[in-house]
Amino acid sequence: MSRRILLAVGILVSVGLSLLPFLWFVLTSFKSQAAIEAIPPTWWPSGNLGFYRSALFDHRLFDYMLNSMVVAGSTTILALVFAIPAAYALARLTIPGKRGLLAVLLCVSMFPQMAIAGPIWRLLDSLGGLNHRWGVVLPYVALTLPLAIWILASFFKELPPELEDAARVDGCGPWGTLFRITLPLATPGIFTAAILILIYAWNEFFFALLILTQPEQQTLPVGIALFQGEFTMPWGELAAASVVATLPLIAVVLLCQRWIVSGLSAGAVKG
Repeated sequence: MSRRILLAVGILVSVGLSLLPFLWFVLTSFKSQAAIEAIPPTWWPSGNLGFYRSALFDHRLFDYMLNSMVVAGSTTILALVFAIPAAYALARLTIPGKRGLLAVLLCVSMFPQMAIAGPIWRLLDSLGGLNHRWGVVLPYVALTLPLAIWILASFFKELPPELEDAARVDGCGPWGTLFRITLPLATPGIFTAAILILIYAWNEFFFALLILTQPEQQTLPVGIALFQGEFTMPWGELAAASVVATLPLIAVVLLCQRWIVSGLSAGAVKG
């Protein structure tokens, strides 16, 4: 068997294993309750939309989705506002110990959530941030900022500084050079960082469960997890809600696919 065929088989197996759990949930969301509980399980759905109606109208899924949109959107905007100037400074200025600082930032982004949950909870309790959506935005920004700075700094380094020098010779100031020359060229890297931040904030569960205990403030991961009853597991509603929760991320990734691919291939994830 040639290497090309082996490579194709490996790719198909990897893609199949990655998509299989989501495909199973999609099919489950369209099954009847009897088909879900059948042994052995059946693959083919019956076209039942009852679980979607129940998830959307009986379990406050719209409210959870709105909360997730506010939290994820605010986190993405704030993280980029702080990350872009910091990354630009790290990429262009001569700062003693810059490589060590970037290494520290990368290590901070990998801190386990359990290690910082207690201090963050006490801080938000003193600030009155518990059970408020901005209470989860603050730790989300803090947790995603190091990775965003790392990605954007790597991308800014790839841009030729001669273009900025030429802009300054033409009379463009530092901020004008940043907004007119550098940021448009760095659009793929900014989109890549934004998508990664958005996906993290959309899917994050631990801090949302810890900080948001009131149902009207909870985000999608927490709200869907609380579908479970005391003695029942509503697999149909869980599958339908999971599909609905995934659709916005798929839409965003498809819309921004061109910039994401450009960012990943142009140096956004290079060290």
